[in-house]
Amino acid sequence: QVQLVESGGGSVQTGDTLKLSCLYSGADSGACGMGWYRQAPGKGRELVAVISETGTITYTGAVKGRFTISEDTVKRTIYLQMTNLKTEDTAKYYCAAEGVTSSGSCRSYRTYGMQYWGKGVLVTISS
Repeated sequence: QVQLVESGGGSVQTGDTLKLSCLYSGADSGACGMGWYRQAPGKGRELVAVISETGTITYTGAVKGRFTISEDTVKRTIYLQMTNLKTEDTAKYYCAAEGVTSSGSCRSYRTYGMQYWGKGVLVTISS
């Protein structure tokens, strides 16, 4: 099991910077891929950034060059540093983690989707 708790959301203006944090805990936490997703009003949930179990980082095109995902394994936290924010970045941001099989392997989000989700934090960008 994995528990995820996000923090750092808020309301800022275009061009501003915001940093989201996700504290993870639980027996299966930290070993597999983790990332950030977002859901804008009236739209579906989309991947923002993911760190795979091997450390490979993937960003959606809309945030490349502006957002940075990172992990502090000592603090058991993943971060999403968001710079040069745009109104289209307004969304609820969710932390997510891959599941783990009974043999200890990670269930790739690309195949199975993320298994664990936080409750999300709201990010609002105004012009």
